Amino acid sequence: MITLSSVRAAASRIEGAVSRTPFLPSQTLSELTGAELWLKFENLQFTASFKERGALNRLLTLTPAQQARGVVAVSAGNHAQGVALHARRLGIPATIVMPRGTPRVKVARTESFGARVVLAGADFAEASARVPEFVAEGLTFIHPFDDEDVMAGQGTVALEMLAQGPKLDVVVVAVGGGGLIAGVATVLRAESPETEIIGVQTELYPSMAVALGRHAGGIPGGTSVAEGIAVAKPGATTLAHAKALVNDMIVVPEAAIEDGVALLLQIEKTLCEGAGAAGLAAVLAQPARFTGKRVGLILCGGNIDMRVLTAMLQRHLARVGQLVRLHVSCLDHAGALGNIATLIGARGGNILDVAHDRVFGHVSARSASIQFLIEVPDRAAAEDIRASVAAAGYQASLPTRP
Repeated sequence: MITLSSVRAAASRIEGAVSRTPFLPSQTLSELTGAELWLKFENLQFTASFKERGALNRLLTLTPAQQARGVVAVSAGNHAQGVALHARRLGIPATIVMPRGTPRVKVARTESFGARVVLAGADFAEASARVPEFVAEGLTFIHPFDDEDVMAGQGTVALEMLAQGPKLDVVVVAVGGGGLIAGVATVLRAESPETEIIGVQTELYPSMAVALGRHAGGIPGGTSVAEGIAVAKPGATTLAHAKALVNDMIVVPEAAIEDGVALLLQIEKTLCEGAGAAGLAAVLAQPARFTGKRVGLILCGGNIDMRVLTAMLQRHLARVGQLVRLHVSCLDHAGALGNIATLIGARGGNILDVAHDRVFGHVSARSASIQFLIEVPDRAAAEDIRASVAAAGYQASLPTRP
């Protein structure tokens, strides 16, 4: 088990080379959730992730001979960038193994720091299988989470939270392999033992929750919007820390993570990746559990593919009823499309896209199906538009939101 002294030693090592990120209250999110939320903006690190804390601490413990031979790491992106950035700064050659599906923005960023990137495997486990061949060449493996020096480095986040903000009732930590929560829990158990420590994972990768007996079933896997915590198996050392120090685990649906990303961007004007918004997702998914409590959330990463972000925002708008699909069936005659569009506009709907189908799924060759993608203020406005179109003699429906 790592100790508070090892975390304090890590803080001394990395001081000045890693940003002391803001820890601020969010008035609007607090009003929205019913909890007093404090946000630790680790997405504002130079690499947009807390991961460089642990990576740098581990690099600084290498012997001169190990530094000269170089290091190898395996990562979906954030650990990779932390290792690559600080290895370059310290003059250490770095090789990074990344899964083939890693977002291009993370690959490019890692390469820009001077590291050699090797794409291998469909996921973290398959990519990890390539590491031994590089270790055999003499490179030192910098594990992304299951390493005491890495865990101690991640724990420096909690030291800053205690110094910068008030005493917290709860701290919610995104969990992939478990390095962050192991370090954070070590500090809080020593310095603020009454603070509840809760981990959060996506429903697709609830590996730590399953290992701790806090979630039934296996690991479904698949493509998660929180690829930074999409880890199929926690580390042995991090699991031991979680068993001893963590109060509970929450498993959230992917939709809650998407909503968390959207709300942080809309309200706090800060960009988070899926993993970075997981803490807020837990509060959104189980609001009664946090009502009236002072809650610390770590926005642990901000590296997100722009296409994924666009899809997230659109799906969020659809869930809150500001982006809707209106299906209309009508006789296929001149002026019908224009008439329906006029009805929509008269009720305040902004048409973004129209799909007009005369071929599939109709009982008559004289009928047509039209699908409108419409921007509206809220779901009530969408229902008003549907009712107006129906009152004009057309069949109109609003499909369920995503």
